[in-house]
Amino acid sequence: MGPRPRSFYVLAAVFTLFVVFLYGPTVTIAILSFQGPQGGLTFPMRGTSLHWFRDLFEQQAVGDIWGAFRRSLILGLMVMIVTVVVSVMGGLAFRKRFHGSGALFYLMIAALVIPSILVSLGVGLLFGRAGLPVHWATSGFGAQLTWTLPFGLLIMFAVFNRFDPAFEEAARDLGASPWQTVRHVVLPIIAPSLIGVALFGFTLSYDEFARTLLTAGSYNTLPLEVYGMTTNVTSPVIFALGTLTTVFSFAVIGVFLGGALAMDRRRKTRAGGR
Repeated sequence: MGPRPRSFYVLAAVFTLFVVFLYGPTVTIAILSFQGPQGGLTFPMRGTSLHWFRDLFEQQAVGDIWGAFRRSLILGLMVMIVTVVVSVMGGLAFRKRFHGSGALFYLMIAALVIPSILVSLGVGLLFGRAGLPVHWATSGFGAQLTWTLPFGLLIMFAVFNRFDPAFEEAARDLGASPWQTVRHVVLPIIAPSLIGVALFGFTLSYDEFARTLLTAGSYNTLPLEVYGMTTNVTSPVIFALGTLTTVFSFAVIGVFLGGALAMDRRRKTRAGGR
């Protein structure tokens, strides 16, 4: 192998700087969260301990951390389920052109370019004018769907664009009904993509701030609670919270990836046994 060109080292240095810029703040917060009981919000650290992690599980005077976490978790699961179901239905519907399909497609994509705070304001005003409760499970849920559904639909459009209809034709030739074809042929084939859409839906909802700001009502989700803590918390407990939520996010990603790998292994095992 010959000597590497100079451009290789330049690109390696740029990539290293990018990784440091991307993960440096997270690593810094994780380190500061292990400060001793007398620790502050900056370096140098004053000892090391798990004091601030224990403090998270005690009665907090700074806010409803675990209530906010529970609301974000429930909201994320609600958004995930609806995003998966509607994305699959939309992907199936858009396989054939219909009247107004182009306008409907661009209308859905427009939600991605509208400033999130304006969406939050509009949804909040709409619910208020209609006499409906402005609540994280109603207006907050609707506002977040305007963010997650376009991503889910775009993924499903790409998946069904490459989907071979010969599989469905073979199932129908064997006497399968339309529902049986979808359940036993289409869904198993696109299952890895469904996991990706579910992961997108949950993670985008779990850390969404702007579209929830004016639609959550009087009960904060976790991003809103963390933002509120930045104005009145002067101890590393906020760093401990950030570390735990980061670990939780990576755990969720690991669960979804593990599910995708398990399904892929199961499919290969079935194919090898035939």
